[in-house]
Amino acid sequence: MMKFSGPSVVLPELMRRLALPAAAIVLLTIPGAFAQEARSTVGGELTSEEEIKQFCTNIADPARDQRYLLQKQELEKLRADVDTRIAEMQKRKDEYQDWLKRRDVFLKQAEAGLTDIYKKMKPDAAASQLQEMRIEVAAAVVMRLNPTQSSLILNEMDPKKAAIIANIIASASDPNTSKDPS
Repeated sequence: MMKFSGPSVVLPELMRRLALPAAAIVLLTIPGAFAQEARSTVGGELTSEEEIKQFCTNIADPARDQRYLLQKQELEKLRADVDTRIAEMQKRKDEYQDWLKRRDVFLKQAEAGLTDIYKKMKPDAAASQLQEMRIEVAAAVVMRLNPTQSSLILNEMDPKKAAIIANIIASASDPNTSKDPS
């Protein structure tokens, strides 16, 4: 029997007496904590090799499932990477097609006889008129002229306008350009 000498003594004594039965209950509720060794069908104990085989057999399916899950996750990552690359390629293709379309429009603007008119003009007169045109049209015309005439006309133009036109002409021949030159 317990002696009641005070509340500070009773609680530790009670905890000490209940600790062992509580530990036993906890250990008994854990699956396999005190499980007996598996016996073979003949009634004898399993050898360590048989235990290893049984263990491997028991975990084979979960291990395979986990391996498949990891492979599936890796494939999903690879698919996402491929999808990202395809999207990037499509974006670049669209940019290139846009550039090609704008270049064709640009070159068509210079056709229609406009180039022939500026071929026959004096460089100072052509320069003053081209400065007042839309910059894209002026660049298209200058680009269609022969290099000697183009250089004379650009020499007569305002240096800032001439630089913009030269930049547009350079961009039109650069296959990496797909942005608006202005």
